[in-house]
Amino acid sequence: MKTSTSLSDNLKSVFAAVVIPIELLLAIVIYLFVLGNPDNFQGNDPANHPLPGNYLGIVYKGGFIVPILISLLMMVLTFGIERILTISKAKGKGNIKNFIQKIRTLLSTNNVSQAITECDQQKGSVANVVKAGLTKYGELSKHNGIESDKKVLLIQKDIEETTQLEMPMLEKNLVIIATIASIATLLGLLGTVLGMIKAFAALATAGAPDAVALANGISEALINTALGIGTSAIAIILYNYFTSKIDALTYGIDEASYSIIQNFTAHSKN
Repeated sequence: MKTSTSLSDNLKSVFAAVVIPIELLLAIVIYLFVLGNPDNFQGNDPANHPLPGNYLGIVYKGGFIVPILISLLMMVLTFGIERILTISKAKGKGNIKNFIQKIRTLLSTNNVSQAITECDQQKGSVANVVKAGLTKYGELSKHNGIESDKKVLLIQKDIEETTQLEMPMLEKNLVIIATIASIATLLGLLGTVLGMIKAFAALATAGAPDAVALANGISEALINTALGIGTSAIAIILYNYFTSKIDALTYGIDEASYSIIQNFTAHSKN
């Protein structure tokens, strides 16, 4: 089990290390060849103003910060999908509350073997932790030479060790989403400031005021803010969503663990 978990963790680490540079490269390609397509600009020249109403050209004029923000948006979506799949797998096949209720009912009749079977059918992180506790529960129930309090501690230890193996898998890559949520807006504002500096510098050297050029320059600069805030908002929503799901799984693990300890203690006294 530990070997399988270690292999899974390594694959997820490789996944993150591969996805980030690939999506940055893909964003640069999109910026240069899709947004920077000459058809999007006056005179078919990306150095000119975008065609009226051509948003691809306007986004392209946002500058070199644009592909970075596009890559961050793609990373948020990619890691969001990856987390959805991982957390869905961790939940197992059935409803967590119903599963815990079944375990409680079976433990109340000291039917440990059937409870372990339910864990095998449920699968997922909660079921893995519960199964570890139940397995130790069954082993210690057959040993009369060990004090009851010590048996409880041994069960708790097995549950805690299994939980420590499961939780990192649930929280993996969340730090990437949280980091993007923090830096996307800042990068967007940086792009906007640089764009505004460029627009007003061009206006200062042009002599006569050009309202169209100034309006285009400001519009292009604000594209960065829009991309940054949009990416940050999506990242924050996903991070909070995944955190709430992980908290629910953690609560399920704690509830099931408490039931195991409580029932073992009760049966030991009897």
